Amino acid sequence: KTEIIMWCEMGDEQRQVYNQVKALYKEKLMNRIQEEGLAASAIYILEGLTRLRQVCNAPQLIGEQSGGITSSVKLDELMREIVDNTGTHKVLVFSQFTGMLQLISQAMDTAGIPFLYLDGSTKAETRQELVKQFQQDDSQRVFLISLKAGGVGLTLTAADYVYLLDPWWNPAVEAQAIDRAHRIGQTRNVIATRLVARG
Repeated sequence: KTEIIMWCEMGDEQRQVYNQVKALYKEKLMNRIQEEGLAASAIYILEGLTRLRQVCNAPQLIGEQSGGITSSVKLDELMREIVDNTGTHKVLVFSQFTGMLQLISQAMDTAGIPFLYLDGSTKAETRQELVKQFQQDDSQRVFLISLKAGGVGLTLTAADYVYLLDPWWNPAVEAQAIDRAHRIGQTRNVIATRLVARG
């Protein structure tokens, strides 16, 4: 198993949205901490960090605050990787945010690349059918999976490339996601790539 960090440089528009959201939450949090104390503000701190993580993935994940900006360096880099670098390899793509998986789905459709999709709303019997299809059908090379839904109970050893679109709070959850491919029955080297927005 090889683990790689792919540093992604946000473009000017995406960076501008990031800086605006950061400034907004910084001001709101400083006021709230002064009024209610640090302990009472913890949930709002997590909310701010989650919003910033979403902007790093794709500004449109935060709705109106994005100002209509749709440029996403992570989406661009992921699609480049899938089109140019994975060849005939099979690929697992994980994100915590189902909205990000939807954006990737749209990009895959536009590029004419078939894919499978699994998130928390996928029924148990459908999950097993999707796994079987991915494992056995050579035309299905890409599997988009929400991090929580795909963390345990799936054997996806047909894949040897794994992409993690957003760093997760708990490294063990990321390790479990990678281990969908890197487990007993895997005969190839597994390359796990974390996409991280620099700065």
